[in-house]
Amino acid sequence: MVPLLLVLLLALILFGAGFALKALWWIAIIVLVVWLLGFLIRPAAGGGRKGRWYRW
Repeated sequence: MVPLLLVLLLALILFGAGFALKALWWIAIIVLVVWLLGFLIRPAAGGGRKGRWYRW
């Protein structure tokens, strides 16, 4: 009975880790797209230069 519980617990942990990693990949892709769009769509700053799209 104990080995069966250990196997089920291991499967649950691996499933949870796999779901979390997949969610983190999607978040990383979304952040990358927003970051790249920031380079393409930048407001013009004074003097005709392109400004920063972020505050810091």
